[in-house]
Amino acid sequence: MTLRTYIKNMFKQAPQPMAEPPQRSLTLPQVEMYSTPTCPFCIRAKALLNQKGVSFVDVNVRDHPGKRKEMQERSGGHTVPQIFISGKPIGGCDEMFDLLNAGKLDQMLGLK
Repeated sequence: MTLRTYIKNMFKQAPQPMAEPPQRSLTLPQVEMYSTPTCPFCIRAKALLNQKGVSFVDVNVRDHPGKRKEMQERSGGHTVPQIFISGKPIGGCDEMFDLLNAGKLDQMLGLK
């Protein structure tokens, strides 16, 4: 079969239906992070969320000292970052990467 015949036959075939796109939650969970601008763990956690295309509320506890007390009351943690997904505290940067490595983070973020 020549290339010309092959191409001609390709166009004679009926178009194949497109596969259904994967289902994705229409309402994504809210992600909140208490952080400071210079904290390397905060920067790393923000980079992961940005890489995944997840928007989040960034609460700067350095510029808003009252928010640090709020963070401590909500999470029980005293260090930054403190990350919440759908209002549930998941811990800090290390815990978020643990969830990623366990294959659980995408589901929590509504990406699977």
